Amino acid sequence: VQLAESGGGLVQAGDSLRLSCTGSGRALSIFVMGWFRQAPGQEREFVATIDRSGFDTLYAESVKGRFTISRNNAQNMVYLQMNMMKPEDTAVYYCAASDSEWASATIGTYGYWGQGTQVTVAS
Repeated sequence: VQLAESGGGLVQAGDSLRLSCTGSGRALSIFVMGWFRQAPGQEREFVATIDRSGFDTLYAESVKGRFTISRNNAQNMVYLQMNMMKPEDTAVYYCAASDSEWASATIGTYGYWGQGTQVTVAS
């Protein structure tokens, strides 16, 4: 499956932004989906994940209560709604797909990755 992210950009602290991930080649409905991010000089880190049905989600503590992951299997899309954004949210955000049975925060379970989209939050 090929993944492509969109929706990144420059926002001010406190603003909202929605990232989208679209898939091609295979239906995203067969995958657990996740969002990860990587800031300059840092390792890629888990942000959020959602299971195949969309009922089970997990979030990193740093984004819990501010970010929401969702999916629309009929449209082959996954989203990350980001609210109350902070400068520390600045990173390249990646969409990823996993063959895992359940929603997973473990980066090693994801075998398919998008190219990433830059999100910059100004203070």
